[in-house]
Parts: sequence; C-alpha cells; structure tokens
Amino acid sequence: MVAVFFWSRTTPERRRQFYALHPPRSRYRYNPVMTHKLTSLGILLSGRGSNMQAIVRACESGELPATVAIVVSNRIDAAGVAWTRERGIECRVLPHRDYEGRDAHDRAIVDELREAGVEWVCLAGYMRLLSPVFVTAFHNRILNIHPSLLPSFPGLDAQAQAHGHGVRWTGCTVHLVDTELDHGPIVEQTAVPVLSGDTVEDLEHRILLEEHPTYVRALKQLLQRRWTLQGRRLIWLD
Repeated sequence: MVAVFFWSRTTPERRRQFYALHPPRSRYRYNPVMTHKLTSLGILLSGRGSNMQAIVRACESGELPATVAIVVSNRIDAAGVAWTRERGIECRVLPHRDYEGRDAHDRAIVDELREAGVEWVCLAGYMRLLSPVFVTAFHNRILNIHPSLLPSFPGLDAQAQAHGHGVRWTGCTVHLVDTELDHGPIVEQTAVPVLSGDTVEDLEHRILLEEHPTYVRALKQLLQRRWTLQGRRLIWLD
C-alpha cells in the first residue's frame, strides 16, 4: 500500500524518468499483425507449389505479418496454379516461351508484381534463373529456398547430388536472391540427416518436410527483425 501511495504522489515527469531507466517488458513485445500493415507478397512457381501453400496458410493464420497479393507461374499446367485459383488468390500465368528472351519475360512479371503492389517476392519451386532486370527491381527483397545446405550442391537435383556424394547431413537453405544460381546471402538453414538406407526419394521427402517451416520462419524473421548485409553475410541487428 505504501508503494501504491508513493506512486500516486509521483509527478508525471518522475514517472517518465523511471520508465526511461526501467522500461516495462511489454514495451519490447509487439504483434506486427496488429501494429503494422501487412507486407504484400508475390510468389513465383513452376510446379506443385507446396512451399507456396505453406506461406499462404501462414499468412491466413496470422503467423506471418503478410498477405499474398499475387501468384505468378511460367507454366499453365503447374499444379500450384489450380490450387491458388481454388483458394481465391489472384494468379497470372506468363509462359516464358511467349516472350523474346529472359529479360522480356522478367519485365512482364515485374510489371504484374508492381501492379499488384508487391513488396517481397518468394520463389516457390520457380525453375527459372532470374535476370538482372528482375533482381534489380526487387533488390534484396527476393527469397528462395534450396534443398541443400548451401553452398553445397547448388543447381538441379540437389538431393541426388547429396545422396551420390555420401554426405551424412544435408538439408535446406533459405537465401536472398542475386543474379547467380543459388548464391545469395543465407537467411536460414535446417539440417537433415542422410540415413544409411535412404533412397533419393526418401531424402527428398524428408527435406521437403523441413522446407515448409524453414521458409516461413526465415520470411517471418526478415519481416519482423532488423537486419543488414555485410558482404555475403546477413547480420541480425537486434
């Protein structure tokens, strides 16, 4: 009671000084979904889009402080296209063979993303190397996931590469995208053991199970935390 009486008699200036020296824990906690506008995402895919589905569900549940504004595919037969449209998400199909070169195709996609108000781009099984035109348009705001512990086993068939080399551990890597293949700064990695009886298909399945939460976790950190780049290294500032 004495403490309560004393606090009630404290001047507003003294209270401000006290909070400056002893900030309440609640001041360090916040829910970006409640206090910030949702980040607008664009997702690119060429196939089934299972990572795309994981991101969409994380946005819908509020786990990610974001919303998927548009999905773009270079293949009309991609399974992810049908799933997206059934979900009521805007989807565009821009077959790369309809354009004269990679730059022209990328410019068309960039135009679609900008028209939709996209701030960050997530690649979800998009089987095309992005041109400087695209990378420059969304500089350090393009995210990709690769099924290996980069820089090991970049490119196609990463799981088969790991299996063939006889490594004991592989996994998946979320990284920022630059103009080189599977090369940009690493954001998040998850290790997956390679078991003695594994087939390539076993390894693919086990890695895929880890890809979905790893991708969501990496994107959530990028949107919620302060970070910077030092060379190829991503540094968290908080």
